[in-house]
Amino acid sequence: MEKIMIINGSPRAPKSNSKSYAELFVKYCKRKADYFNLSRSNHLELCARMNEYSDVLLVFPLYADALPVGLLNFLKSLEANPPMQKPVISMLVNCGFLEYQQNAVAVRMIRFFCKQNHYAFGSALMLGGGEAILNTPFKFIAKMSIRKLSKSVADKKYGEFHATMLLSKKMFLKASTRYWTLYGMKNGISKEQMQTMSIEAE
Repeated sequence: MEKIMIINGSPRAPKSNSKSYAELFVKYCKRKADYFNLSRSNHLELCARMNEYSDVLLVFPLYADALPVGLLNFLKSLEANPPMQKPVISMLVNCGFLEYQQNAVAVRMIRFFCKQNHYAFGSALMLGGGEAILNTPFKFIAKMSIRKLSKSVADKKYGEFHATMLLSKKMFLKASTRYWTLYGMKNGISKEQMQTMSIEAE
């Protein structure tokens, strides 16, 4: 039976939104899928274990319009230590922006890695509003898109998918400002402090 290897490339993988997305993928996928958190010390182990899988799903958040540095370092390790049987690589990337298109550069980076290292590129899901969407009435949108992604990988009918919250930019800005203001208050930080460049000195 062909299996899927899910690698969570978030810097805070054990407590990340990416973990929640990976759990939904496993829930909806009709093929066996095994989940792994990426850490600084397990690159070689994951490279070796890839031989057991026909597909790999990279799940991660957008960092500075690109890949998290930990995931970049893992790809360097994978380039130097490829599996004997190269799997199809798919991805699920989310960003805090409303516009899912912000993830496009990250998709191109993974596609380029696959092309340079002779991996087949599978499916890609770009999520906008990924930092919050599962805690909003729009979580059904994220779940639907992850279900589509899981089906495409399981059926080997790969494609590109995207989703975001059904909000105007004005409403999104208002809601996100309120969220972060309340989040700051819970941690003893005021809105004014968060608006300065010297917050670390407070």
